[in-house]
Amino acid sequence: MALPDRPLVVSVVVADGLIGTFGLGVCAEVFGYDRTHMGFPRFDFGLVSELPGVLRTDTGIPITVEHGLDRLARSDIITITAWELFDRIPSPALLDAFREAHARGATIISHCTGAFVLAAAGLLEGKRVTTHWKYAGELAARFPSVTVDPSVLYVDNGQVITGAGTAAGVDTLLHLVRREWGSAAANALAREMVVPPHRDGGQAQFIDAPVPACEDDLLGVVLGWATKNLAEDISVDVLARRALMSPRSFARRFKAATGTTPHAWLLGQRLAAAEALLEETDAPVEEIARLVGFGTAAGLREQFARRRGVSPRAYRQTFRAGSAVRALPVQLDEDGRRAGGMGGDQALVEAEFGQPA
Repeated sequence: MALPDRPLVVSVVVADGLIGTFGLGVCAEVFGYDRTHMGFPRFDFGLVSELPGVLRTDTGIPITVEHGLDRLARSDIITITAWELFDRIPSPALLDAFREAHARGATIISHCTGAFVLAAAGLLEGKRVTTHWKYAGELAARFPSVTVDPSVLYVDNGQVITGAGTAAGVDTLLHLVRREWGSAAANALAREMVVPPHRDGGQAQFIDAPVPACEDDLLGVVLGWATKNLAEDISVDVLARRALMSPRSFARRFKAATGTTPHAWLLGQRLAAAEALLEETDAPVEEIARLVGFGTAAGLREQFARRRGVSPRAYRQTFRAGSAVRALPVQLDEDGRRAGGMGGDQALVEAEFGQPA
């Protein structure tokens, strides 16, 4: 998206009482300020609703929306915040406005459950998309022709970008900035926002995936043994012998009791144990792999990459107990100011995520 002679018209579509405060704030942070000195175009930023006026956010804070749907007819970039899935149906007027904007070539971005509105308008037909992991199954069920990926932070289909919601809105819009106006602009904006220019991994990295409970007393004893002996070479045959069953009978009874397979259950246990050790200890990855039964560091890294979208090292850096923002040494000049005039937050970001591009 080249820098035009006129301001780019950016519109955020909101609905009364459903306006995601965080998502709206992210849009305003990226498009609501004059950042032409950082390589951005000028923006004409505004909020849009079917019924303009004073509307309520999801936290009850009132905001004033000045524009109706007619603004979408001249918008270059349109974002839609979270949408109520069960009690509010997008109106034909809203869906038509999105279809017309899309046909005109506008860039359209959904935040969280805003993807449901784009899907209802037919803009996601045959596309791979994402939404908040909690509602991915609902999106897939309502729109079978849409391929929903709940493991990623955003999906870029060119003219349409879908984001996972909440903090992933930052990742989604930084990606758009990087795509349209370059890495230098995206990195400069990330420093302003005190966030990493790019976040590794995806939603799966942050989703708690509890292992199904087992109410079968006999199986419970066997699985209790397995969780305490993850370093052992545990197979279905080993578990079946401890349960005094044939492997086939054990696998069938296991699936009926837990809803999953012995292999999937054991993998989940090993990953959970590895995560705990990465968060709570300084043990090297090789030792953790041995303790939880992956055997080698390569085996642990492979499973982490597949299931969590990150390396064990990156997971530890993110979730390590006590790894909240730490104080960094700051060089002061003769007058007691930070050398170079850099704010503490900016120094922290550059120390943690690299120097400016």
